[in-house]
Amino acid sequence: MINISKLYCGLAGQSDYLRYSANNSVGPVIAFNCTSRCNLYCLHCYSSSQPNQYNDDELTTDQAKELLAQLVEANCPVVLFSGGEPLLRGDLLELLAEAKRLKLRTVISSNGTLIDSVTAKQLTEVGVSYVGVSIDGQETFHDKFRRSPGCFKAAMIGIKNCKKAGIKTGLRFTITKANAEQIPAVFDIAASSDIRRICFYHLIRAGRAEKLDSFILTPEKTRQVLDVIIERTHNFVTKDLIDEVLTVDNHADGPYLLTKMINENNSEYKMARKLLLANGGNKVGEKIGCVSWDGNVYPDQFWRNYSLGNIKDKTFKQIWENPDEQVLNKLRNKSQFADKRCLRCKWFDLCKGNYRFLTGKADDKYWLNEPACYLTDEEISELKCLK
Repeated sequence: MINISKLYCGLAGQSDYLRYSANNSVGPVIAFNCTSRCNLYCLHCYSSSQPNQYNDDELTTDQAKELLAQLVEANCPVVLFSGGEPLLRGDLLELLAEAKRLKLRTVISSNGTLIDSVTAKQLTEVGVSYVGVSIDGQETFHDKFRRSPGCFKAAMIGIKNCKKAGIKTGLRFTITKANAEQIPAVFDIAASSDIRRICFYHLIRAGRAEKLDSFILTPEKTRQVLDVIIERTHNFVTKDLIDEVLTVDNHADGPYLLTKMINENNSEYKMARKLLLANGGNKVGEKIGCVSWDGNVYPDQFWRNYSLGNIKDKTFKQIWENPDEQVLNKLRNKSQFADKRCLRCKWFDLCKGNYRFLTGKADDKYWLNEPACYLTDEEISELKCLK
């Protein structure tokens, strides 16, 4: 995650202690995709979830509770309940209550449409600290994009119910060619509803998005999108309309932001560079991981093609600390493995590239920068770089 409001504007973020901490004893943040079911059918869904989709191998309540205990053993600081739509899992509140008993912080990623006032109160009682709700733009666009008339209004009611129940709530937005022009509207939606956190996700070609090449932004368009996000963030911070704006899943955003700050002679540059170096760039498969509804462990929630192991067979810690796992070894040793362009980039130590493979094979030839780096050769070269 690249915290635009922190790095560009100097605004403290709620997860700074995790993002910039030198404490190596902290384990990975885990996304628990607790169900494959969803009441919507979004065009870009990374897990290919859909209504009436049931999997016989979904973890039972007891197995899911055991997983939570294993995450505590692995020093996991936060578990994100996602899906599908996590609120479709019948035992969700029981699992959240168990996490609370284990003193494991929980957050939820939801489409928001199922959060009535009773549910919001229940989420508060079981200790949920944050709910992120996906919004793709203005009402008409959002409903069409998610193939469900009325889902925008339902999501906004869900957000209102969470806020009324005292749960911190924010927006999640996945950037595609189809909805990139909706980004200013998302900021406006946040302002009009007093929503003070927005996460912008770069699209990764997984799930239903795997074949959607038409959704992928060009490098130039990606730069334009980042410029809009940065400009809007600065404007909202100045007016005290936002607490945190982040971009997720393309670590080139960090160098791009620093390059922009150099050109603008931004006074926050030195601190921003220091913080990005402390963060160390891409932590997929190191400080970020995922467990799917069937118990399979992945390097992050957008890897659907290669399982590191299954918690039904081994504990999460055994899987995560397996010294013979070739994919984890590559993800954790990028300075030995990264492609040549990344290795000669002056920003490599604070970026580390976006390494993954989209096939089921881990052979070197299948690895790529996904999502793609959009920096120019001039921007990555050893030209003037402020210290």
